[in-house]
Amino acid sequence: MMSNRLARLRAIPLILALSMLPAAAMAACTDPAAPEVNWRRCYLDGRNLAKVDLTGAMLREATFQRALLTAANLTGADAYRAKFVSADMREAVLDEVRLIEADLTRAVLGGASLKDADLRNAKLVGTDLRGADLTDARLQGADLRHADLTGATWVDGQRICDAGSIGQCN
Repeated sequence: MMSNRLARLRAIPLILALSMLPAAAMAACTDPAAPEVNWRRCYLDGRNLAKVDLTGAMLREATFQRALLTAANLTGADAYRAKFVSADMREAVLDEVRLIEADLTRAVLGGASLKDADLRNAKLVGTDLRGADLTDARLQGADLRHADLTGATWVDGQRICDAGSIGQCN
């Protein structure tokens, strides 16, 4: 009985400290899609987010598996370790997005813009990148096994990957 009371008294400073954090510091997974939204560690699997503006959004460790993000704008978003497995991201704008260690396995990124995107150590296994623009993208350590790069603009901004460019730009 006494130990429970003591434990509750010890928790008071922590509760007070957490209550003084600014609202922006905490993810609000129910917040609507908007520029600079904080969806850190949120589960957004299967959501229809077509054409939304998520410019500058905090998406670290969030999950968008099988989500519809066609023509969405994620310019400058921080999606470190986010999961976009089997997401439909055709024609999405992902310029300057931070996708370090993100999982884009089997995602559809046909016609997407990934200019200056940071894809270091990202998992792009079986990803559809046909016609995507990878100008100045950072791909060090990225896993492109079975990724279709047909018609994609390569990181140098000059070379267009030939038909049948699977796993590498030919």
